[in-house]
Amino acid sequence: MQINTHAIAPLAQDFVTLWRSPDPQTVYGYTPGICRLESGRLLAVWEEGGPGTPHGYPNTHVAVSDDHGSTWRETGRFRMQHPRPFEAGGIPYVCGHCDPEADGCGALVISSGDADAENWQPPALIAPGEWHQCASAPLYSGGHVYLATERRITHSITTWCPGELSPILMRAKTESNLSKASSWSFSEPLSFRDAVARAEESTSLDDFGVPFWPCPYPAGTFVSPGRDCAPAGWLEGNVVQMPPGHIWHDASGHTFHIFLRAHTGGTGYAAILAIHENAGGTMTPRFVKVPSGKRALFLPCPVGHMRFHVIRDEASGLFWLLGSQPTDSMCPPDQLPPERYNLPNNERSRLVLYFSRNMVDWCFAGLVAKGGAPLETRHYASMTIDGEDLAILSRSGDSMAASPHNGNLITFHRIPGFRSLVY
Repeated sequence: MQINTHAIAPLAQDFVTLWRSPDPQTVYGYTPGICRLESGRLLAVWEEGGPGTPHGYPNTHVAVSDDHGSTWRETGRFRMQHPRPFEAGGIPYVCGHCDPEADGCGALVISSGDADAENWQPPALIAPGEWHQCASAPLYSGGHVYLATERRITHSITTWCPGELSPILMRAKTESNLSKASSWSFSEPLSFRDAVARAEESTSLDDFGVPFWPCPYPAGTFVSPGRDCAPAGWLEGNVVQMPPGHIWHDASGHTFHIFLRAHTGGTGYAAILAIHENAGGTMTPRFVKVPSGKRALFLPCPVGHMRFHVIRDEASGLFWLLGSQPTDSMCPPDQLPPERYNLPNNERSRLVLYFSRNMVDWCFAGLVAKGGAPLETRHYASMTIDGEDLAILSRSGDSMAASPHNGNLITFHRIPGFRSLVY
């Protein structure tokens, strides 16, 4: 076979394993999150899930590294789903939710650590209800920390429910005690289903092939045996503010944009919603408008069909995007190999990196890591800037994994000198 000398080499194929499932067929690794503390210490979180995880088990793990990810030491464990690490006012926090009976959603909770993230308090209740999130990055602005999350606000969908999730922007003063519910304010809700129903034109989605597969409310449909498409929706948001020179820049600093995974059965788009801070402190969702006056519910995004992670690098002024690369989303579902997970767009073996000046025009920076088979996944990853490098935590799998979705590893990857990838 002729060697392809032009093939792109992965940027961070080698990895350090933080966690390996004790039983890959029943215990799975989910929600990797990572941040760099002011001290330079790396803080990582992830959760165990699956039928082999006992009810009430303290399934969120917390670990730290003082050698840039070469070695890790666990410092905490508590009951939480979808944990997200961040720091505010010199205090490390892990925010998530807790209610395994509520179809992947639960009451919003937060745990605080000491300054070195060595000791952790039991999770404190922030807000009741049915919350859901991913380990997206915080945003700091005007003495506040902002987190993108979502809340389920109706219950008519009878299957997976991103169509009934509302993006919510959480806000607190960075110097306040974030373990107190009174420290937090929340934006008003708007679910995807309500957003589509409020469309100014009944044909607003008709010319873009969205959704790709039929996915009627309330139950979706089976596209082929064993492969289904739940009703369309959005989830797993990332909050950003647009920089000066952007059409959507708000010089007052009171407009935020949440970019979300667009569950439509297709690829190439992310969902978007704006949140505006009002004079009285309330926060209101708004549809994003382009100069023609048309509403932009979706924007081009090469990895917007799956959970993706966005950070802004202040040194370069660029946004960086980490997500899963699709390679065969147009394959007929009944022709997929049995080990592939669900629909053709749900491919999880190639983790890729992009950069952008404006969150719309994305330049390919590189292939981060890849698996050689569907079970060998690198996906749902989070990243943080560590000096000149990108530190990445991935939800991963090897040949022992139960499925591409239910992996058996949490792995750490490092991209040295990531800014040199800009061209």
